[in-house]
Amino acid sequence: MSRSLGIPVKLLHEASGHIVTVELKSGELYRGSMVECEDNWNCQLENITFTAKDGKVSQLEHVFIRGSKVRFMVIPDMLKNAPMFKRLDAKIKGKSSSLGVGRGRAVAMRAKVSSSAQAAGRGTTAGRGAVVPSIRRIDSFDFVEEKENR
Repeated sequence: MSRSLGIPVKLLHEASGHIVTVELKSGELYRGSMVECEDNWNCQLENITFTAKDGKVSQLEHVFIRGSKVRFMVIPDMLKNAPMFKRLDAKIKGKSSSLGVGRGRAVAMRAKVSSSAQAAGRGTTAGRGAVVPSIRRIDSFDFVEEKENR
């Protein structure tokens, strides 16, 4: 399954080597230099100032944080000027205002709306395939037989 990485994950990779603050779901705070961050938000920090839930502050040399335990991360403001965002801006400016709906898809959606209005009995066409199914009369006895055969 190959999917491209989302913007937050790319931003975390850009934050490697910078001072970040990580708050865990338990309420603990870690502030230090990010050595590495994985796609699942697992992070390695060094030279950390650790603040416990009760406010006690201590210094740690190296720590590994599991990504599923992270509530949020504070990263440096300078990363908003990262080259990744320059490429992203160029892609967005090149597209039309419909963002995400290309011309072909928009045409298909309009066609679907108009065909559904016709299928509701307001049009002259029969709908998908233009084949009108034959109508046959079903007696209650025939219906019971068909159920028993299943």
